[in-house]
Amino acid sequence: MTIDIESLSLRELGALVVAAEQRKQLVSSRRPASAVRRLLKAAAAEAGYTIEELFGNEATETAAPARKSPRRKSGKVAAKYRDSEYKRLTWSGRGRMPRWLTARIQQGHKATDFLIPGLAKPTARKSSTIGKRTVVKKD
Repeated sequence: MTIDIESLSLRELGALVVAAEQRKQLVSSRRPASAVRRLLKAAAAEAGYTIEELFGNEATETAAPARKSPRRKSGKVAAKYRDSEYKRLTWSGRGRMPRWLTARIQQGHKATDFLIPGLAKPTARKSSTIGKRTVVKKD
């Protein structure tokens, strides 16, 4: 956390100093973690237990930071677009538009010209349709 002191007003600087002094007092009044750990071990031993028995194996290890779960990969999707000249060139309609289709569109073709017959409606669009109402005619 970085604080730009130059941009703070006099009132904000005063509040920052007060908060810093309160935090400093709290941290200095606490016992060190090693001393508290020794006291806990002694109290557990006096009662006939070990720290591991009371708290599990987590007590001996430091707490690891929480990790984000890895993003789930989506499954494969059937192709919706196919090049008329080279049948192996296909696109599912997800992700970036492939170079072959981009080149054909620049030559004057439309993306709908390359739709594979019998599959879903086209997904390649010039602009975002988020928040817009669209009507799709069914053939």
